[in-house]
Amino acid sequence: MARQAAERGEHEQAIGHSRGGRTTKIHALSDPDCRPCAFHLTLGQDADIAAAPALLELAPPMSALIGDKGCDGDGFRAEIIDRGAKPVIPNKSNRITFHSFSKRAYKGRNVIERCFCRLKDFRRVATRYDKLARSFLAAIHLAAIVVYWIN
Repeated sequence: MARQAAERGEHEQAIGHSRGGRTTKIHALSDPDCRPCAFHLTLGQDADIAAAPALLELAPPMSALIGDKGCDGDGFRAEIIDRGAKPVIPNKSNRITFHSFSKRAYKGRNVIERCFCRLKDFRRVATRYDKLARSFLAAIHLAAIVVYWIN
């Protein structure tokens, strides 16, 4: 099955299979003003923690990184701390050693949700018309420029 996927070029196209069908995950970072700073694409079935280090490399300097439970991992937390930021990530329910986090700061996670809502107002981003991942990523960047950076 993996060989068939490689022959079809699904990894280069960032199209994978998840519960909803053939999809692509958009991973993003935004600033406190809801403006996107970095994007990364992965296959639909890939876990969030798998894309987190690659996205962190694209991140500008920050004081804190707010993430959801899908980004809860000791290695990723250590990378955030090494960059001089504070991880604000809730613990997964199956975690053995719990880390403290600020529930008040975690309420700021709605910023990225609002960012995605505005980006998905563009039908091309919401439904992915592009075959190639680089074309789709370019469309996401164009939508972000129009929505956040031109206004």
